[in-house]
Amino acid sequence: MQTAAKAPRPKGSVWTDPKARAWIFQLIAIVAVVAMGWFLYSNTMINLEKRGITTGFAFLNNTAGFGIAQHLIDYTETDSYGRVFVIGLLNTLLVSVIGIVMATLLGFVLGIARLAPNWLVSRLATIYIEIFRNIPPLLQILFWYFAVMLSLPGPRQSLGIFENFYLNSRGLYMPAPSISDIFGLFLAALALAIVAIIVLARWAKARREATGKIFPVTLASIGILLLVPGLAVVIAGSPIDWTAPKLTGFNFTGGWVLIPELIALTLALTMYTAAFIAEIVRAGIQSVSHGQTEAASSLGLPPGRILRLVVIPQALRVIIPPLTSQYLNLAKNSSLAAAIGYPEMVSLFAGTVLNQTGQAIEVIAITMSVYLAISISISMLMNWYNKRIALIER
Repeated sequence: MQTAAKAPRPKGSVWTDPKARAWIFQLIAIVAVVAMGWFLYSNTMINLEKRGITTGFAFLNNTAGFGIAQHLIDYTETDSYGRVFVIGLLNTLLVSVIGIVMATLLGFVLGIARLAPNWLVSRLATIYIEIFRNIPPLLQILFWYFAVMLSLPGPRQSLGIFENFYLNSRGLYMPAPSISDIFGLFLAALALAIVAIIVLARWAKARREATGKIFPVTLASIGILLLVPGLAVVIAGSPIDWTAPKLTGFNFTGGWVLIPELIALTLALTMYTAAFIAEIVRAGIQSVSHGQTEAASSLGLPPGRILRLVVIPQALRVIIPPLTSQYLNLAKNSSLAAAIGYPEMVSLFAGTVLNQTGQAIEVIAITMSVYLAISISISMLMNWYNKRIALIER
């Protein structure tokens, strides 16, 4: 049976061709965006030139001339604005990393506790979640800073913790570590312990798949991690020397100090974000079919192993995507530290440096780029992990 040949499409204008119209509209949109960007740029440069404001990033080499309460790298008032930028970035990353780790641990505990069969534990977790997630983070930061940290006694009346830790209105003072000569031997012992744990975990997995018998990998790993480096310490001595803080006059000298702004900001962001993570964990666990837990129970697995080996691995596929958003929120909420003067990117670089130099466009552009880079990095890392734990169809 012969089919009729397609009749050629009659030629018309480009406006009657959907593909041609799509290309034209896209080109018009691109030209409009470029034109708007050029207009804003030229208008900005003209206005800056009229007011005698210089542009560019040469100001980063100028001397800062002010002190910073907390800096993870060496800093003096004669250093440049570029070094101030690095210090602000490191302080922002410090709060973000500590907050993410602590909020994750606390959030998982609260999420599991809310589903606990114990009525008291479940209600306490619910009360915590409903309180802390419904109070704005800025108010929580102000509470921890003004109502808690600044109300502590002075250095002479410090609260002693384990004899070498001292908490007062100026922060938390703690012993500072310094590397000794045998630190390399300790690292070698630690690396050997990690290799042994990896080998043990692979052997236990192969044994479980072959025989169905479960080996206590967690307890054995903790034992190896304590035993091997512990033997190195017993044989060769301590790999770290500690310098304890001492009260000299009206303040402590020596050791490390966590300033009250850092403590208040970390506590507030951790407790606020943990409340949201707890709800995400609860939803992820409840998304796992109840038949999975019943099947695991029928095999004789105890509740702890059912949660760790059956429920949590499946719940993670539901937990990870919204958990990424909470990590991003915590990193961006660290900018609220400007309210209590913690020297991070916004208060230090987009605040003090901007006021001293007047380079508003450059400073704000750098600050926005930093937060964009941090957010994209967190998203890429979490997306990689999400793909790694995703179910693979066979």
